Amino acid sequence: MLTPVPITRDFAVTGALSSTDFERAAKHGFKTVVSLLPDGERPDALSSKEAMEAAQAAGMTFAYIPTSTLDIFSNRTVDALQSVLNQTHGPVLAMCASGQRAAIAWAAARARAHPVDAVLDSLSKAGLDFAFLRDELETQAHQGARHTHKERERAMKSCPQPAA
Repeated sequence: MLTPVPITRDFAVTGALSSTDFERAAKHGFKTVVSLLPDGERPDALSSKEAMEAAQAAGMTFAYIPTSTLDIFSNRTVDALQSVLNQTHGPVLAMCASGQRAAIAWAAARARAHPVDAVLDSLSKAGLDFAFLRDELETQAHQGARHTHKERERAMKSCPQPAA
């Protein structure tokens, strides 16, 4: 069921979407859906291929960055999400099982280019209290200064694509 939690004007998170939720997301103005939900994690969730097809049928682009809870702060995940966010035009809806993993991944990517206090403030205003992640977000902020655009592109290309 589509229940987007807006974190910024152009980014929101939600739990796993059903096939009919993609059309609703498009009507809400979202232009891109990012799935951080690995195939098979939730048996009732759409596969990445089904989600991609539903997003495309609704006129949205789709990115698949499968991320386990232990992988949220990995360079692969954060770089890939940064790459998607840098390439998109219009509001992005990121999904995972509950929306929290997507929010944390956004915070990690955002902390690489923005002050951690501002990132935590955006999350707080969205009703998400992730202050306990401050140390990890500070680490991401330091890593952001060392990562190049090419490294982010390489990370995005390393993400598996939905099965054809």
